[in-house]
Amino acid sequence: MSRQDEGAEAAGPARPGRRRGGRSRFLVWTGRVLFVVIAVGVLTPLTVGWRVWYEARQDHRPKSDAIIVLGAAQYDGRPSPYLEYRLRHAFELYTDKVAPKIVTVGGKQTGDRVTEAAAGRSFLIRLGVPAGDVVAVETGRDTLQSMVAVGKTYKENGWKTGVVVTDPWHSLRSQKMASENGIKAVSSPTRSGPSVLTRDTQMHSIVRETGGYLYYVLLGRSRAKT
Repeated sequence: MSRQDEGAEAAGPARPGRRRGGRSRFLVWTGRVLFVVIAVGVLTPLTVGWRVWYEARQDHRPKSDAIIVLGAAQYDGRPSPYLEYRLRHAFELYTDKVAPKIVTVGGKQTGDRVTEAAAGRSFLIRLGVPAGDVVAVETGRDTLQSMVAVGKTYKENGWKTGVVVTDPWHSLRSQKMASENGIKAVSSPTRSGPSVLTRDTQMHSIVRETGGYLYYVLLGRSRAKT
């Protein structure tokens, strides 16, 4: 065998080896990318779920411009249990002089004659809050629409700070929406009522709010600009 043939024979097997090496590197990088995607997909909801749970356990009561009571169902002017517990908690904060004003929030659902904000305002006045200290923001069929409207009310009145009253599991998302509408907000959630009735209710609420928060951060913000 000539030296030329020997060289060709020695060089021949190197080509398949290089192709195999390229495929191996591709598989390694594909595996790494898939690992990162899966890790993010798992860890992100877990982290947000922990934040929902953690914020639900906080109770902030700094002196503020107003107490913001998020709306819930009402029946022809009578607050549902969810809304009533929020209103009673807001009344407690008001009597403790956390803020001189209460803002009730929420528009009408299909078929309603009374807005959630109006029902809340009437209930607070019956509890003894002076009518001039309760501002009804009768706009919004969900939290985002309502917070956009509350942000405008804050701007009109020159207010800056607020304590959001809602169910515990709703605190994180509500604060986020408030802050992105010009309100320096903290939360003082209810500690009684249907939203904290059982562990099953609490777990369901945490899962729902985790999804709601992620949806808002990833997709929902654009709605506030329309």
